[in-house]
Amino acid sequence: MRRGRWATLALGLLRLCLAQANFAPHFFDNGVGSTNGNMALFSLPEDTPVGSHVYTLNGTDPEGDPISYHISFDPSARSVFSVDPTFGNITLVEELDREREDEIEAIISISDGLNLVAEKVVILVTDANDEAPRFIQEPYVALIPEDIPAGSSIFKVHAVDRDTGSGGSVTYFLQNLHSPFAVDRHSGVLRLQAGATLDYERSRTHYVTVVAKDGGGRLHGADVVFSATTTVTVNVEDVQDTAPVFVGTPYYGYVYEDTLPGSEVLKVVAMDGDRGKPNRILYSLVNGSDGAFEINETSGAISITQSPAQLQREVYELHVQVTEMSPVGSPAAQATVPVTIRIVDLNNHPPTFYGESGPQNRFELSMNEHPPQGEILRGLKITVNDSDQGANAKFNLQLVGPRGIFRVVPQTVLNEAQVTIIVENSTAIDFEKSKVLTFKLLAVEVNTPEKFSSTADVVIQLLDTNDNVPKFDSLYYVARIPENAPGGSSVVAVTAVDPDTGPWGEVKYSIYGTGADLFLIHPSTGLIYTQPWASLDAEATARYNFYVKAEDMEGKYSVAEVFITLLDVNDHPPQFGKSVQKKTMVLGTPVKIEAIDEDAEEPNNLVDYSITHAEPANVFDINAHTGEIWLKNSIRSLDALHNITPGRDCIWSLEVQAKDRGSPSFSTTALLKIDITDAETLSRSPMAAFLIQTKDNPMKAVGVLAGTMATVVAITVLISTATFWRNKKSNKVLPVRRVVRKRPSPAPRTIRIEWLKSKSAKAATKFTLKEKPPNENCNNNSPESSLLPRAPALPPPPSVAPSTGAAHWTVPTVSGSVNPQPTQPPPKPKTMGSPIQSTLISELKQKFEKKSVHNKAYF
Repeated sequence: MRRGRWATLALGLLRLCLAQANFAPHFFDNGVGSTNGNMALFSLPEDTPVGSHVYTLNGTDPEGDPISYHISFDPSARSVFSVDPTFGNITLVEELDREREDEIEAIISISDGLNLVAEKVVILVTDANDEAPRFIQEPYVALIPEDIPAGSSIFKVHAVDRDTGSGGSVTYFLQNLHSPFAVDRHSGVLRLQAGATLDYERSRTHYVTVVAKDGGGRLHGADVVFSATTTVTVNVEDVQDTAPVFVGTPYYGYVYEDTLPGSEVLKVVAMDGDRGKPNRILYSLVNGSDGAFEINETSGAISITQSPAQLQREVYELHVQVTEMSPVGSPAAQATVPVTIRIVDLNNHPPTFYGESGPQNRFELSMNEHPPQGEILRGLKITVNDSDQGANAKFNLQLVGPRGIFRVVPQTVLNEAQVTIIVENSTAIDFEKSKVLTFKLLAVEVNTPEKFSSTADVVIQLLDTNDNVPKFDSLYYVARIPENAPGGSSVVAVTAVDPDTGPWGEVKYSIYGTGADLFLIHPSTGLIYTQPWASLDAEATARYNFYVKAEDMEGKYSVAEVFITLLDVNDHPPQFGKSVQKKTMVLGTPVKIEAIDEDAEEPNNLVDYSITHAEPANVFDINAHTGEIWLKNSIRSLDALHNITPGRDCIWSLEVQAKDRGSPSFSTTALLKIDITDAETLSRSPMAAFLIQTKDNPMKAVGVLAGTMATVVAITVLISTATFWRNKKSNKVLPVRRVVRKRPSPAPRTIRIEWLKSKSAKAATKFTLKEKPPNENCNNNSPESSLLPRAPALPPPPSVAPSTGAAHWTVPTVSGSVNPQPTQPPPKPKTMGSPIQSTLISELKQKFEKKSVHNKAYF
C-alpha cells in the first residue's frame, strides 16, 4: 500500500517535469552549395567585395519561440563576418586574402532565449588571380667571357606567383626582341642566341629585361593577366684577343737647332686592346733611326742621341713596335706605327709642290668629260711640303681658276700633305664648252711674317664622250613641191648637229610615219626626196606628214616633224557631166550648166563660162562664174523669142565653153539644147510642172511612184497585222489548216496584152501627133494651138513572145506640131490640155516603154 503511494507520487512529478521542459533550437543543414543553413562546407572567393551579403544562417525552434543568431571568432583571429541576429544575414566586413589565410574558423550559434546551440564551422577561401609574379633572389648579375659559344646558358631567373591554377603559372620572355640573348619561356634560363657573339671592346655590359607573366584568371568578374619585369645585368669579361692600339696617331716630332742630345722629342702611347685585363706593353725601335734616336721600352718616349748639327737628314721615318707581355712573361700580340721626326730650322723654305719625280710646278691630266660628282682626280699625284718646322710649316691650299668646278683638300696643311682635287660641278666639265681646263694650286704660309708661297699649274685635258643627243635646227620642217615633180625629186634637207666629236658626232637620218611611204632620206646628208616610182597627185593627197629621226652611233636620237604640201598644177581640164545636155527653161528663170575641174587648188579649179556659139545669136546671156544662162532682158515672151528666130523653133542649141583660170589654161565645150516655155502654160497643171521638172531625170518620176506604192503597202501591212491580233485576242482565230490547191494555169499572155491594147487604144484616141518639117515653128499663137491636141497613136500590138528588139514608138520632139485627129470629135477638156504637156507625156511613155523592153515583164 505504501509502495503504491510512492509510485503515484513519482508519476506525478514526472508529468510535472515534462509539462515544464523547453527543447533547444537547431540549424538547418542544407548541404554543399547552399547559401543558407549552418554554413556547412561553405567557400568564398577571396575577391569578394567588403560589405557583400555572403550567407544566411537559418534554423528553427521546436516550440516556435523567436530565435536569434550569433557568430564569434577566436580572440587571436580577425572578425571577418558579422551577422544580423534576427534574420541571420552574414556580411563580409574585412577583405579576404587566400595567400595569407586560406580558411576561416568561426563559431555560429542559435538561441531561443533559454537554450543556446553553438557550432564550429570552417569557411574555405578560394583563389582569385590577384597576385602578380614576383622575381626572387634579385638583383640578377651575370659575368661571362666574351668568347662564350653561341647557344650557351648564361643565367637563370625565377619568379613565383602565389595564385593557384593558371593564375599561378609563370612564363618568361624578353622585352627587347632584337637582343643577342634569348630566354626559355618555361624555365627562365637565359642563353646567348645562335649566331650571336659578344665583344668586350664594343660593349662591356648588356642589360636584359625579362618579363614574367602569369597564365591569367578571373578577378572581380573580369579576366586579368599580371606580369613583372626584372633586369639581368650581363657583364662581359675581357679575354686576350685584341692587338695593342696606339693612341694619338699619326706621330710627328720636331728637332730644333737648339735641341740637346738626350732630349725627349715625342712620346708614343699604346695600350692593350683588351681593356678588361690589359697586358704590360714594351716599346722598341724597328728601323729608320740610324742611331740618332732611341725609345724608352716602358714609357715609349723617343729622345735624340746626337746634336741636330750632326744629323744627316731633314726627315726621319721611324717605326715603333709595341709588344704585349703575358702574365707569364712571354711575348704576345704586337703592333707597329710610323713616327715622322723633322729637323726644324729657320723659316727659310717656302711650300713646295712635288710630283712623282720630285719638285714640280706643272701637273697635267687627261680625263673624260662629266665625271661623277665627288670623284677624285686620281691621275694627279701631287704632294705639297714645307721643310720648315712648327708654325713655319703651316700653310693654306687653294685652287685658283674657274670657281665651283673643283675643290682641293686639305685646305690647311702642316708640313706636308697629299693634295686631292675633287669634282664639285660635273656639268661644267664639258668637252664641247672647253677642251682644256687650267687651274693654279696656290700654297701660302699662314703664321709667318714672310708669307712664303708657291704655285703649280694644273692642266686638265678633257676627253670627249657621247654625252650629247643629235639636235635638229628646227622641230618642224615645211616643204612645198609641185605635184608633177618626177620621181627622185629633192624635197627638203634637214640638218641635225651632234656636238660630240669623232664617230659619236656622226648623225644618221631616217624617216618614219604613215606619210613617209612616198619619200626617202639620204642617211648622211639629211636630204629628203621622193621615191623613184612615186607619182604625186594633189587631188588625191595634198599634204604629207611624217617624222625624221637623227641618231648617233650609240642610239641617242631626236625627232623632228616634216610637213610636205603638194603644189597644185593645172593638169585637169574642166569637165561637163555630158557633152550634150538638154534643159527646159521657163521664161524669167535661168538654167544652169556646170563643169567640174578636179584640180586641188585655186585658181586651177576655178571655172569661167562663156557662150562660144549660139543659133540664133544675141538671145542668151551667161554668168561667167556660176554658169547660169538666161534670156536677154529684151525677150519677155515666147512671141518675142519666136519673132527673132529665123526658123521659129522651140529648141535652141548653144555651145558653152568652160575654161579654168590656171596657167596654162584648159577649156572644154558642151552642146546645150534649151527647150523654152512660159510660166503661164506651166501653171495650168501641177502635173505639167512636175513633168517638166522631171523631163531631164525620168528616174525622179519613178522614185516618186515607187515611194507612193511603198507607202500604200506599208499601210496595208499595218492594218492586216492589227486585224490579226484583234481576232486572235477575241479567240476568233481558227486552227491553221493548210489547204493545198493547184493554182489555175494563167491565161495566155495574148489575152492580157489584147486587153491592155484595147484600153490603151481608148486612151490614145484622145490625142494624135503629127510631125512637121524641122524648119516649121510651133507658134502657140496660131489657130491650131487653140484646138485640143490628140495623143499619138499606140504602136502595133506585140506578139505573144516577148520581143527583144527596139521599141516601136517614135520619140516625138518639142518642135513637132500637135493637130486634132480629123476622124473623131474632140473630147471634153481635161487637166492635160497644153501641147507641151501632151508632148512630155509621149516622151515619158516612150522612156518607160524602153525600160520595160530591157527588163522582163510579168503579166
